[in-house]
Amino acid sequence: MFMNYKIACAALALLSSAPAFAQEEPTSPVTVSGSVGLVSDYRFRGVSQTDKSMAVQGGITVSHESGAYAGTWASNLSGWGTFGGANMELDLFAGYAVPLGEGTTLDVGLTWYMYPSGADDTDFAEPYVKLSHQIGPIKGLVGVAYAPKQQALGKVCSDAACTVFRPGKKNDNFYVWGDVSGSLPNTPVTLKAHLGWSKGNSGLGPNGTSIAPTGKYLDWLVGADVAIPGTPLTAGVAYVDTDIARVEENYLRPNFQDADGSSIARGKIVFSLTAAF
Repeated sequence: MFMNYKIACAALALLSSAPAFAQEEPTSPVTVSGSVGLVSDYRFRGVSQTDKSMAVQGGITVSHESGAYAGTWASNLSGWGTFGGANMELDLFAGYAVPLGEGTTLDVGLTWYMYPSGADDTDFAEPYVKLSHQIGPIKGLVGVAYAPKQQALGKVCSDAACTVFRPGKKNDNFYVWGDVSGSLPNTPVTLKAHLGWSKGNSGLGPNGTSIAPTGKYLDWLVGADVAIPGTPLTAGVAYVDTDIARVEENYLRPNFQDADGSSIARGKIVFSLTAAF
């Protein structure tokens, strides 16, 4: 017994000196993260981009310890959301996130919205600025996105003299929003809320759609996410709505409706299941 005790002590002494011979692997300055998910309806700023049907979505982001990041995100589309292109949205984004103090982060970047197989004037760029702050389990964020004048955001060309060389007028788009979320103590539940305001091209754009269909409108969301223990999965549920009036919708029909002729901007409960990696 005594001999075994000495052997154990010698082993512990050897282990305690191990760092002199084997050191931990250095941490990489670059990290890769992403997610894949399924949603019952893809809502972009309150308006359905899939005719109120399901969508498969996924993205990947590469981040550097300096705060620089870049990535891509994609979703299938239908109806209004096709924006004159194929039934797919492919976003490219890049930016820089810098800490301003304890719990506060400033994020500046640009998103390039692409609609593969669409016309030359379907894609557009939108710079953004986001400021977030976290206090304990509660996180708040305010953001501003401004897309400068571009053909994809402009007015539909109704003049008989309009040609590919004389397209409709270019337009810009402004979006401001706020998000708040908070996890419930000792639970896998996170509550969330969102409020946004759009100002841009009213009516139909050059591709029969617009990211601010009525010119000015509000969108909002309230919901909850539940992290499923032991898995990378998160289940979500949210109520999404806008203040777009029915009379405004009627002006945009038949573009601004689903296959059954019903609104794509009225309130709806949206479900999601996402896997992060």
